Amino acid sequence: MIYSILADIVIAIHFLFIVFVVIGALLVLKWQRIAFIHLAAACWGALIMFQGWICPLTPLENKLRRAAGQSGYDGGFIEHYLLPIIYPTGLTREIQIWLGVAVILINLVLYGIVLYRLFRK
Repeated sequence: MIYSILADIVIAIHFLFIVFVVIGALLVLKWQRIAFIHLAAACWGALIMFQGWICPLTPLENKLRRAAGQSGYDGGFIEHYLLPIIYPTGLTREIQIWLGVAVILINLVLYGIVLYRLFRK
């Protein structure tokens, strides 16, 4: 039971990290100090996509699932709604590269807005 809960926590953290990577620059509009944290996270997220690496959270979650006696993601809310977003079916190397490009483009636009607002003051 505890391993299943821990795996759910890991997948939730994984999802929140992905959201932070993609649109975390919006938080920089309010708290400029987190820009360095977000830029590092965005670079990591893009690098994972460009290199085709697996995020370290993925093997951790799978290990916890196996320890819980689970073999798949059929189950509760987190497995049903979050996993397809994080691990889409049909994910190819080409799609991964486009996702990395999307992360960079989205963040360039958002940081453009951040810089515009900072210099406008």
